[in-house]
Amino acid sequence: QVQLVESGGGSVPAGGSLRLSCTFSGISVNKAMAWYRQAPGKQRELVARIYGLTDGGGTYHDDSVTGRFTISRDNKKNTLYLQMNDLKPEDTAAYFCNIFPFPGPWAQGTQVTVLG
Repeated sequence: QVQLVESGGGSVPAGGSLRLSCTFSGISVNKAMAWYRQAPGKQRELVARIYGLTDGGGTYHDDSVTGRFTISRDNKKNTLYLQMNDLKPEDTAAYFCNIFPFPGPWAQGTQVTVLG
């Protein structure tokens, strides 16, 4: 059974940084995972994804976060990370981790608020 717990969100001024963590269980190291976000009144969107070990662990970042956010994964700790630098008010959203490309049930997420 897949379990996901996101943490690390908070309120920061524009230009600040945060590192989100997602501890997971029940997910193979060969399974791709991703960070998604959902702003108020908007649909959930893909932020970044990382392939599993057998696919080389390659990463993808949406154009809106490229150069500012970095996704990584520690399979020994069963933890997915999202390092977020140079945060902008438009990054304000609830952030969720899940399997990629077909996410399962969503966990509670972690709220990121960037003050402009």
